[in-house]
Amino acid sequence: MTEIGVVALVTVILNLVVSYKGFKDTGFYYKYAFIVDEILVHKEYYRLISSGFLHVGWTHLLFNMISLCFFSADVEAVLGIKNFVIIYLSSLVGGNLLSLFIHRQHGDYSAVGASGAVCGIIFACIALFPGMEIGFFGIPLYIPAWIYGVLYMLFTIFRIRNNDDNIGHEAHLGGAFIGLLFAACLEPQAVKQHYLPVLAVVLPCVVFMYLLVRKPHMVLTGNTPGPQRYLNVEDRYNQQKAAQQQEIDAILDKIHRKGINSLSAEEKRKLQDYSER
Repeated sequence: MTEIGVVALVTVILNLVVSYKGFKDTGFYYKYAFIVDEILVHKEYYRLISSGFLHVGWTHLLFNMISLCFFSADVEAVLGIKNFVIIYLSSLVGGNLLSLFIHRQHGDYSAVGASGAVCGIIFACIALFPGMEIGFFGIPLYIPAWIYGVLYMLFTIFRIRNNDDNIGHEAHLGGAFIGLLFAACLEPQAVKQHYLPVLAVVLPCVVFMYLLVRKPHMVLTGNTPGPQRYLNVEDRYNQQKAAQQQEIDAILDKIHRKGINSLSAEEKRKLQDYSER
């Protein structure tokens, strides 16, 4: 699986260009990153997609793109370009929505990366070809794809429950689930031929989703926010508005006392941003 599909190649190039821009421009990075309060409070829903084309560094970027290249050709060949794009973007958004739900009380939680989308493509491939063998980078060990899928699901759920490694496992799980689901819907005959391995892969995720809704304390022990951060969306909105107003008042007072030329570049930017909102 060393070939790469046409649309995957375009996706890789787009990720490289946008991520490189983010590496060089911090303002650009934070304008398009996944940040809970910017999505829930300021309604910047575009971040659910734009964050998937940003990365924290070259290692993060290259690992995601290499993983995409290994699985893209088979998915594109079976499902076609249109469905490949649907799975990629749906997995990206689905993974971010799961992260948003889990971290909805963590206003400053942020994340970037194509991992959710890439997991969607990988698990779509597993749904279509559960018997194929998957190896590990640099290790001469190969296991059936469906066994890898089960182990990956269990590992990801465990890491969500005890999240202390600064990795967005929620996006991985959400993206993988969407990829499996869409592959099954788009190519039901292929999945029907080997439905038991596919069910084995999807079952841990379904159980996790059920517990997440009905008994979240069982699966989110490592994500429970402290009491000082447990604010609802309205509280956080009012808190941010008050802080912004104080900042703008200070800038306006400085203009009144010293003139507009006394403002720093950052203060001018903040004043411009405030006037545009």
